[in-house]
Amino acid sequence: MRRLLIVGNWKMHLNASQASLLVHRLQERIKIRRNIEVVLAPSMLVLQPLSLQIDRRKFRLASQNAYFHDEGAFTGEVSFTMLRELVHYGIVGHSERRHVFSEDLPMIRDKVAAAIRNEITPILCIGETKHERDEGETKQVLHDQLMTALSNLTAHEAGSIVIAYEPVWAIGHVAAKPSLIQTAVDYVRGYVRDVFNEKAAKNLRVLYGGDVAPEVVQGILSVPGVDGFLVGRSSLNYETFAGIVESAHRWQRGVPDGTPQRQAPGGTWPRDNEAGKEGE
Repeated sequence: MRRLLIVGNWKMHLNASQASLLVHRLQERIKIRRNIEVVLAPSMLVLQPLSLQIDRRKFRLASQNAYFHDEGAFTGEVSFTMLRELVHYGIVGHSERRHVFSEDLPMIRDKVAAAIRNEITPILCIGETKHERDEGETKQVLHDQLMTALSNLTAHEAGSIVIAYEPVWAIGHVAAKPSLIQTAVDYVRGYVRDVFNEKAAKNLRVLYGGDVAPEVVQGILSVPGVDGFLVGRSSLNYETFAGIVESAHRWQRGVPDGTPQRQAPGGTWPRDNEAGKEGE
């Protein structure tokens, strides 16, 4: 059984003292859960001091980004080689890297390969924008992102990475409907199965990212094939992030939250004309 994975992406927030305080608060509230892996992705600046502070029974660290060359004359960059003693995971291809910093498909492919080369597990982010969804291009977008990013991997490597489906249109709004998440997760596993093999598809962990909050956790984890979450702004609030972890633990134990879900309109490909009909 795949272990649940919950990743908190702090983005460009918190200086060293603020990050240290947040870790302190999280360590007070989050208990050791054998079947839940909790990962923190702070800014590059504070990775090293936090690596000395965290309770490694509770947390692992991830980088939010890194460069694909191991070393060289690349002023201002940090390589996966430099990070290999600090982090277990590295976020690659986040929508903000793609759309704000213009990272293209070949660069993301090279970053995935660099992470694996340096024994860091990539968390590959994929997902469509609102325009792409409205135009019925979701499947093609996911295909292109997967095909390029995984093109240099063996079947074993493909099965060992993490893929986070983050529909860009849901980030900062409300969580996507379970029916849409199910369609995307099925497509990801089907692609890995067809290109690599059944074992790789079964071993692969697939996360959901897009306005994750405690009240949507159990509904989304009930979608077959979802193995956890990539959490953005909610990971900066220690009570909310701890609530997400605790809700996931209750789901594993079969204890319902009893809280209603917030859901964004969504539907099946190619368009969302059937919004609101499924997954209520």
